[in-house]
Amino acid sequence: MEKITKDTTIEEVLEKFPMTVGTFMEYKIPSLVCGEPLWGTVEEAAQKYGVDLNTLLKSLNEVVRKRSKTKRV
Repeated sequence: MEKITKDTTIEEVLEKFPMTVGTFMEYKIPSLVCGEPLWGTVEEAAQKYGVDLNTLLKSLNEVVRKRSKTKRV
């Protein structure tokens, strides 16, 4: 399974894992602006919106993990 890191761009995250939009919304990070992904990395977005990076990464990767688990079944 691929892992989202601090250096992964928001665009990459949304392209590979569109189900993460809700997670970004939970943390009040706009991941889409006018239908286009927000520019920058996950780390930059966390800093800009005052979100703990490790907590955000854990949440994003948990969503991806759960999703890939259900796809295997």
